Amino acid sequence: MDNLHDLNRSEHSSQEGINGSNDETLDLLIVSGRSGSGKTSVINILEDFGYYAIDNLPLSLVTDAVDKLITNTNIRKIVFGVDVRTPRADLSHFADVCDSLHKKYDKQSLKVIYVTAQESVLVARFDATRRIHPLMANIHPSINNVKNLPSALSQEIAILKPVASCADITIDTSSLNIHELKETLRNVLGVDNQVKVNVLSFGFKHGSPIDSDFVFDVRILPNPHWEKELRAHTGLDQPVKDFFAKYPEVEEMGQDIAKLLNRWLPEFLNNNRHTVTVAIGCTGGKHRSVFISEMVAKSLEENLPKAMQVAVKHREKRFWKL
Repeated sequence: MDNLHDLNRSEHSSQEGINGSNDETLDLLIVSGRSGSGKTSVINILEDFGYYAIDNLPLSLVTDAVDKLITNTNIRKIVFGVDVRTPRADLSHFADVCDSLHKKYDKQSLKVIYVTAQESVLVARFDATRRIHPLMANIHPSINNVKNLPSALSQEIAILKPVASCADITIDTSSLNIHELKETLRNVLGVDNQVKVNVLSFGFKHGSPIDSDFVFDVRILPNPHWEKELRAHTGLDQPVKDFFAKYPEVEEMGQDIAKLLNRWLPEFLNNNRHTVTVAIGCTGGKHRSVFISEMVAKSLEENLPKAMQVAVKHREKRFWKL
C-alpha cells in the first residue's frame, strides 16, 4: 500500500473545494478483481496514465483519503486498488462507500473497474508464477478449509460479489497481453496517449547516454571551441549563434534532424511509449550539441502533435564554467 503520510501536507484548499464545487473535475477509479486476473497490471497502467495509485487501502479510509488528496495536494486523478485481501466486512459495505462518494462529489466522478479472467487461465497463471492465492494464505480467519486453488477461486467470487455488482467496467484479461490491456483501458476511459520527448545535448568525452532512443553526432560541424573568444560561451549565447550563422551546413544539419524526428516521433503515440529521448552530441557538450538541440527542440514543439511534450536538457551544463 502506498504511504499516506504525504497526505498530511499543509492544507491550502477550502472546504468548498472538498465538496467539489470548484471548476476542477475529479477522476476517481476503484479497481478490483479476481486474484491473478491482472488487477495490479491495470493499476500500474493507470499510473502511467497519470493517476495517483493507492493499493489495498481499507475501504473505510477511502473517502477520507480522497478528501486529503484533493485538499492537501490538489491531486484529482486517483485510483484505489481493492481486492480479496480487504476484510470481508469492509467488502460487504462496498456499495455504501460508492454511494458516499457519489453524494460527496458526483456520480460521474467515480468509476469501478472489475478485472476478471477465465478460471482455467487463472489456474495457469498461478501455476506459472508459483504464487499462493490470498485465500490459501489464511488472510481471512473466518474462512476455513481453503486447501486448493479451485476452492479459493470459487470462494473469491462470492467474497467479491459486492464489488462486481457495482462495476461500471468489466475487463476480461484471459486473451489480452499487456499492450492490449493498456489499449483496452485507454479506450474504455477515453485516455489520450501522452509522450514526453526529451531532447538531450551531451559531450562524447563524458560518455554516450545509454538510455537514448535516437543519437545524433554533430561533431562534423565547425567547432567554436577553436575560437578563443568563443571558448567560454555556450551554444545558448549570441556570439556562438552568430558564429554558426556563417556556416549553412549547421542550419542544414539541424533541419535534417528535425525533419526526420517530426516524421517518425508521432508513431510512438501508437507504440505504448511514454517517453522518447533524442540525444545530440558533440565533443564537449557545450557548443554544437547545445545549439542543435535547441534548434531541433523548437522545431519539434512547433510541429509535433499536442500529445507530445518536448523538453530540453543539457547534460554537461555542470562543466560549462570549469
